[in-house]
Amino acid sequence: MSDSAEAISERNAEVVRRYLRVFETKEVAEFAELVAEDVLVHGAGLHVRGRHHPEGSVLTPGLSNCRVQVDDLFAAHDRVTVAFTLTYTHDRSGRDLTMTGVKSYRLREGRIVEFWGETDLYGLLRRAGLVPEQLPPF
Repeated sequence: MSDSAEAISERNAEVVRRYLRVFETKEVAEFAELVAEDVLVHGAGLHVRGRHHPEGSVLTPGLSNCRVQVDDLFAAHDRVTVAFTLTYTHDRSGRDLTMTGVKSYRLREGRIVEFWGETDLYGLLRRAGLVPEQLPPF
């Protein structure tokens, strides 16, 4: 007997929650269980393949002590969409910096195989004082 759609959705939601917790723990080895080696990643104008891309996001230099807040999560069958807020400590200044984002994940057999999303990197850089408050005219 196959699992119900509700059971599959909840199991996939838990995989995504575990994936997001890695941003807090920095235990990127856990991605081997959660993310396909050849995961397809869409975002920031890029379409790239490989687990090393999300691993690199977890290990961003200059930012530590990540805290993840799931603001909204919707799971249906093989798809999970999450709105989240990440709060980091900026190592140089010691200040907390926040970044919001929305990601949509596609899973197969308990692993993330593809995801789309955007994060407010400009907002994070602005709060760190690394880019101007106001964008110059284009």
